[in-house]
Amino acid sequence: RWLDEALRLIARLTDGPLVVIGSSMGGWIALHVALRRPHRVRGLIGIAPAPVFTEWGYSDEDKLKLVAEGRIEQDNPYGGEPQLTTRGFWESGEANRLMHGPIDLGVPTRLIHGPGDPDVPWERSIALADHIRSDDVQTVLVKDGDHRLSRPQDIALILHAIEDVSTPA
Repeated sequence: RWLDEALRLIARLTDGPLVVIGSSMGGWIALHVALRRPHRVRGLIGIAPAPVFTEWGYSDEDKLKLVAEGRIEQDNPYGGEPQLTTRGFWESGEANRLMHGPIDLGVPTRLIHGPGDPDVPWERSIALADHIRSDDVQTVLVKDGDHRLSRPQDIALILHAIEDVSTPA
């Protein structure tokens, strides 16, 4: 359902080639979009992408509670309301995992991650790069980068990556 909505928005709001960009779980969505619209996608940027987010960040107790109660709430490290995970969201994540085999993208791909990321292990970007079948995949580790990669120098790096994958070879 979430992917269908994303594809409907892309069809309604855009024309021509696309560079799909996603941060964290948005990286998971961007991968799915690229796989389902290969004729439209010129490049992919993943910022601390989380294509298999159900593999980390949840204890066995959390998983049991999801099954039993249908939801869990966790502290939100970014403030505000607790972070809610529902059983439906979890099941969607499990059903749409991408790192169980080759990912046939065939487009320039840039994965940018900070080893200081407390939310998505940076090793996930390295593993993801290994799964992506494209002749042009680069993984950039920003030594002092966090999950958001939102400092001016991080934004400059992301903009350079967008320019890089947008330029026809």
